[in-house]
Amino acid sequence: MEFGLLAGFWKALSPVNLWYCFLGSLLGTVVGVLPALGPATTIAILLPVTAYLKPTESIIMLAGIFYGAMYGGSTTSILMNIPGEAASVPTCLDGFQMTKRGRAGEALAIAAIGSFIAGTAGVLLLSFAGPLFAELALAFGPPEYFGLMFFSLTALFSFSGHDLLKGLTAGVVGIILATVGLDPLSGTHRLAFGIPQLLAGLDVIPVLIGLFGVAEVLASAEEEVSSVYQGKLGRLIPRGEELKKGLWASLRGTGIGLLAGLFPGFMPSVVTFISYDIERRVSKHPEKFGTGMIEGVASPEAANNATCQAGFVPLMALGVPTAPIFAMLLASLMIYGLPPGPMLFKQHGDFAWTVVASMYIGNVMLLILNLPLVGIWARLCLVPYRILGPVILGVVFIGAYSIRNSMFDVWTAILFGLIGFLMKRRDWPVAPLILGFILGPMLEQHLRASLQGSGGSLRVFIEQPISAGFIVLGVVLVVMSRRLWSAVGKQEAEGER
Repeated sequence: MEFGLLAGFWKALSPVNLWYCFLGSLLGTVVGVLPALGPATTIAILLPVTAYLKPTESIIMLAGIFYGAMYGGSTTSILMNIPGEAASVPTCLDGFQMTKRGRAGEALAIAAIGSFIAGTAGVLLLSFAGPLFAELALAFGPPEYFGLMFFSLTALFSFSGHDLLKGLTAGVVGIILATVGLDPLSGTHRLAFGIPQLLAGLDVIPVLIGLFGVAEVLASAEEEVSSVYQGKLGRLIPRGEELKKGLWASLRGTGIGLLAGLFPGFMPSVVTFISYDIERRVSKHPEKFGTGMIEGVASPEAANNATCQAGFVPLMALGVPTAPIFAMLLASLMIYGLPPGPMLFKQHGDFAWTVVASMYIGNVMLLILNLPLVGIWARLCLVPYRILGPVILGVVFIGAYSIRNSMFDVWTAILFGLIGFLMKRRDWPVAPLILGFILGPMLEQHLRASLQGSGGSLRVFIEQPISAGFIVLGVVLVVMSRRLWSAVGKQEAEGER
């Protein structure tokens, strides 16, 4: 591990990789600052652009956008009471109150410091856990990979939110859409309806940029940022007892986020609420939360970043996306022909360790970007969405066309943009559809290969210990995720009273 990580740092410190690490971190920060433009939308828009980059450069930049957005998402929450990301909602509760009391600088600083602690801890976890999972590679055959894909698809239950039926329906639709084209084994046409372009299947990039990029612009067409709270930022670094309380809260949030980030369905938007609730429960003054407590900013922001960073462990080591954004990063790996899962560290160790090393560097860059440049990020909140929207749409359509120089991909993006927009309007979750669309082909491949090897017997999935273990663990996580959503629903209901 030590040699691999050192070699990774040597390559990550090359000028080209440093540039893409910085670019991803910078874009991620901007994305986090600007409301209604999340990392999923940005990554979807940039997927066509990354096709012209080398795999290492592309994944370094996309990963930087993701964890950079987790840093920047706290800015609008603290300054404007507008969460840049769903995971930043708890930060609004005390962060904006600190701003109104002239302590915005302290709130922004502790958010950045807590994010740095959590992000670095998450990369350390990936550095040690990734190779351990990779050792399982030699024991994986079709039944084991099927169990792993089944385990991944159990995230459908947690991505479904409060309405399980809608989520499962969307997931099944995603799996069906993934079958469009030629059967990989028999070569027969499936759901092509005589359209020649559909014989190659639906390309993942137009689907993603439609469901996220186009749909997000349509959903936010009438929204615009008005103005940032005009109060002073105050001093930047908290001192004395306030700094101590903020650091301890950051450490507690980090621990919660690291544990939750390893399991599918424990999305940052859920974990931050859990972390905030736990912080309030352990506090000597729980009644003061919501009035400007620094712990109420530090803990959820640390949990947010820890969850996101820990999610790279199951993604890179097992090929399991624990959140919708990781499903998109999984798609990016597949586009480059990189095997998501245990074989990634075995067969593509140089790539894996370079990406891991870039995350250490990226966290340092983000700390620098988010502390001295707070005033600049605050001014970015003034950009109205009526300007951002058309720019985003233009980039989306150019990106969709550039994949195969085909207007068919542009129309595909528009179609799925309308579908995504209608799903948002009707409160249908988009994430299960994406997860089913991406994981469906792999599930089918390993299922059919397993059944061919066993003569059609389903017992092969139970007789293999690893496969059976994944299936059992998946069932357990389904039960846990439904209970978790029930608890969150009760908390939200109590908060509305």
